Amino acid sequence: MRNSPSTRARASRVAALTFLVAAVAQAQAPGPADQHRSNVKGRVSGSKALETVAWLDRFVRWPGNPGFDSSIVHIADRLASAGFVEQSKAKAGDRMTYRVERYPLPGAAWEPTAASVVVVGASGGTAPVLAFATNRNMIATNSFSTAASGTEAELVRVNAVTPAALDSANVKGKIVMADGRLGALFTEAVQRRGAVGVLAYAMPSYTQPERYRTSIQFTSIPYDSARKSWGIALSFAAREQLRSALAAGPVRLKVGITTRFTAPATELGVVAEIRGSTRAEERFVWSAHVQEPGANDDASGVGALTEMARVAASLVKDGREDPSRTLTFLWGQEIRNPARFIQQDSARAAGIRWGMSLDMVGEDTRKTGGTFLIEKMPDPSAIWTRGDDHHTEWGSPGPMKESQLTPHYFNDFVLARCLEESKGTGWVVKTNPFEGGSDHTSFLNAKKPGLLLWHFTDAFYHTDADRMDKVSVSELEHTAVAALVSGLTLASADGRTARALVRELEGAATTRIAAERRLSADTLARGGSAEYERHIIETWGAWYRDAIKSTEDIEVGGSSSETRTAIAAAVERVGATVTAAVHTLRK
Repeated sequence: MRNSPSTRARASRVAALTFLVAAVAQAQAPGPADQHRSNVKGRVSGSKALETVAWLDRFVRWPGNPGFDSSIVHIADRLASAGFVEQSKAKAGDRMTYRVERYPLPGAAWEPTAASVVVVGASGGTAPVLAFATNRNMIATNSFSTAASGTEAELVRVNAVTPAALDSANVKGKIVMADGRLGALFTEAVQRRGAVGVLAYAMPSYTQPERYRTSIQFTSIPYDSARKSWGIALSFAAREQLRSALAAGPVRLKVGITTRFTAPATELGVVAEIRGSTRAEERFVWSAHVQEPGANDDASGVGALTEMARVAASLVKDGREDPSRTLTFLWGQEIRNPARFIQQDSARAAGIRWGMSLDMVGEDTRKTGGTFLIEKMPDPSAIWTRGDDHHTEWGSPGPMKESQLTPHYFNDFVLARCLEESKGTGWVVKTNPFEGGSDHTSFLNAKKPGLLLWHFTDAFYHTDADRMDKVSVSELEHTAVAALVSGLTLASADGRTARALVRELEGAATTRIAAERRLSADTLARGGSAEYERHIIETWGAWYRDAIKSTEDIEVGGSSSETRTAIAAAVERVGATVTAAVHTLRK
């Protein structure tokens, strides 16, 4: 027999009172991550992380080149110093191991070493328009060297990278300059029309090129071993200088470039693990990518993760931490390295419970203009981006369907750990809806929970101004603490911890639904559709109910009956909260 409305109302009030009592008790009890935070705080050193950042910042790091390989060796040395044993030498009882993996590169490794662009016969002398010493992103990846004495040719500027504009300019044997994508200009001018080389300007507005006039973002051209030509990316200042020179009459440029191609070449990666004591097959996986030339992108992620591995090892050696599940640390090529770790071994992949990417985590926000962000797994904010949710200027991946949403507790769990770290420190923590583009996508593509810790919007993103002076010791430290505490908490979660996290997630759900109800009420007041607004709230409610259900995998060894009861009760209360919120919306 169905319950009567009055019976349901009484049951709802009893459930609400039960939750209130539990919430008060939880507020008075230790937090689910407090002990791990106590263990970690004071041990993580932003300065030690910065030492690794400084090592990587010396190099333009692309897979297989000396700078990339030197960075991998540095990481391995740090792991060995922390007590990790090289896997081939490990004994059965060695719990902390690492290995350097090697994979043949499908093409040649590429390394830039020198470059300059000079206006021939310029009245100002022979000072270069651009020089590699100050603009190490100027040479497009896959560019070949010029002759030792350089290449001299007439410079022509085209207003558009189109066949008509290039044909009209008669670019054969000339150096071509344009605004737009360097790779497209190379294809049309060099490969199809015989130009000597190309110069292109394409700085996005968020890099503030008129303020940071000498910044250049790295880019690439198609590999072409037949023509062995080159491309140069221009800064705002260089473009203006060349435009001014062309306005005064014909211009000839002398371009000198030195690069190295190495083939066959090998891509290196590092895997370090602290084996779980009881559930070794289950893993929390962190990753950071080595390639790219930047200090924040992503030497900062590499530095933070290397420091996290050092601290985790010290805690295990001292007996302060005994993770039941395995802790895995990955360094290598972005996206490819974690994807390989997941795809190589189906049994290993089955045990991956969580993945976290550290990418651009050390920014001095006063200088870069960025903010620390947690890029969430796809939740309804990726569809309805409103209120406090905002996409970054990196941009939305495009329209997302409700079928693509991934309900899970990981979003709110990691946010809570970061907010705990931010208390009293001045560390600003925000989130953004899913956008993609880093290691976390490898986990999500494999149907694993995956998050990105990063900073944006960054005026120096992918530019050669992303150097050590833009990195903050405190940002490195805060991120490393929050990320390590997150992993340690889930690696050893018992029933009490699991139930505390269920209550924490229920609180997040209640807060979100209340916020969405207010936004919907405001939309209705401005003439919106009541049916549509109810659908938004109901979608959030369904997402959170499923997210709460996903907490069944938190408790090591499987949820106890007490934890399962807590999960079921939380799901029911969130459902009641959604029903109440929807009923308040009237057109």
